Amino acid sequence: MTVNEIIQFLIQHGYAVLFVWILVEQIGLPLPGAPLLLAAGALAGEGLLSFPPAFGVAVLASLIGNILWYQVGRRRGNSVLSLLCRLSLNPDSCVQRTENLFSQHGERSLLLAKFIPGLTTIAPPLAGMIRMSLVRFLVFGGLGVCLWAGFFLGLGYLISDQIEEIALYAARMGVFLGVLLFGSLAAYIVWKYAQRRRFMRQLRMARITPEELKEKMDSGEDIMILDVRHPLELDAEPGIIPGALNVPLAELGKYHHLIPRDRELILYCNCPNEASSAMAALQLRQHGIKRVRPLEGGFPEWRRHAYPVEARGNPKAGSTLPEK
Repeated sequence: MTVNEIIQFLIQHGYAVLFVWILVEQIGLPLPGAPLLLAAGALAGEGLLSFPPAFGVAVLASLIGNILWYQVGRRRGNSVLSLLCRLSLNPDSCVQRTENLFSQHGERSLLLAKFIPGLTTIAPPLAGMIRMSLVRFLVFGGLGVCLWAGFFLGLGYLISDQIEEIALYAARMGVFLGVLLFGSLAAYIVWKYAQRRRFMRQLRMARITPEELKEKMDSGEDIMILDVRHPLELDAEPGIIPGALNVPLAELGKYHHLIPRDRELILYCNCPNEASSAMAALQLRQHGIKRVRPLEGGFPEWRRHAYPVEARGNPKAGSTLPEK
């Protein structure tokens, strides 16, 4: 959709379009909300829309989407991140980035989450997953939404004098601009897909199924199990596979020298495609630890088999690894 078409569409349908568009975008569909807010701000600057109602509609729609994701995260926990992990082109790094942001800044990370690609959808369910209170979520999430909507509406308002020139230029560019934008988006998707395929080819190593791991545990085989989930995931769902030690992926490099080389090492994470555990396996292999096997399907698959789980807290990363 060109800038001119967006403007005409907004003039005709006004606040209802803004509400539905922003709500659908916040729910997770790939509709860009920022360009629509820019156009609405520009129309407000031209007197074709009123700035306060446009701001209120955008904030309300975004908050509704956020609260829905927050409640899903609170009720469904890690399964929500597993779903996002399946749908995203670059899931694991996106989830980890959000988790790291929450670990460092807590609820304050909600102030900037909407400005960071990929975080806008993951941050609300993660807030629910870690049991952030609804009041704190609404305060910090609401401020973040106000900053986001206010910034783009305000920017559109400031450039309202140039919006007609932009629309005319976009109309003159016509098909070329559409092809350029579509081609750029398609190239990005293809590049990310190829990058992910290349990454997964690197990770082709012997997995171990939950059934095989259970047999090894029942037979008393001398193995070591590492849980590489992020602390926030453990806070939300503190259960671990019996006997496993928690060493988050980001901390693994600090403690690799404490991991025994004479035992088979089983790694598991929370992502259904085992991305974190496979990355950890590659990392450990670079440090000379060769007998490494990611758990197929990760922790969700272990739970799906109804195998035993220890309800433990989150041990400090590396604190229980055997000293040498």
